[in-house]
Amino acid sequence: MNLYRLLFAISLISVAILTVACSSSENKSASETTAPAAPMKKEPALYTGKQAFNQMTGLALKWSSDAQPARLESVLNSETNGQDGKSTVWRGYFVSPSRHATETIVCSGSRLPDAPPYGVSVEGGEGPYNAQSANLAFLGLLLKTDTDQAYKIAQEHGGEAILKKDPQQPITYVLLKEPKHNVPVWYVIYGASEKDRKGIGVINATTGAFVSAGK
Repeated sequence: MNLYRLLFAISLISVAILTVACSSSENKSASETTAPAAPMKKEPALYTGKQAFNQMTGLALKWSSDAQPARLESVLNSETNGQDGKSTVWRGYFVSPSRHATETIVCSGSRLPDAPPYGVSVEGGEGPYNAQSANLAFLGLLLKTDTDQAYKIAQEHGGEAILKKDPQQPITYVLLKEPKHNVPVWYVIYGASEKDRKGIGVINATTGAFVSAGK
């Protein structure tokens, strides 16, 4: 009889030990479990004009093997004011003689909800090809001076005075062929657009030479 009582007591002790052990393990697991980390905010990517152009060119050549640039422009938004020669969104216009068409390509590093999708993408469908668009085309290899350099040069020729009046002055960049010398030039525009500008600097995009300045 004593043996049965001893076995019964041992079984009760064993159950109690297991219960405490499980409870302790569960509490330990719960205490060691950390709360999930808050998602990190994705920062926008800023590109110089040449960086954006290089990314666009690959997609343009997939569209047409003879694609040539005709215009490149920065797009202003709340992520940058363009004062360092960079923008989160760039838009390029390309022409193709063989397809008799034009194509708009966007390079976007923006995180804004209303911005073009992150990366390089085609915007809209093909556009018409005519004598005017053909005359705007230039060789991409002639683009050697980047927008950060163009900005510094423009600053030395009147731009610095404009920023002293308004330190938050937005700056946009437009790349076009200068027909007289048949080379692309950077228009460093001190304003949100060409129409409301406070000043403009023109820089040779091949040599980096200062061309002109004005309003």
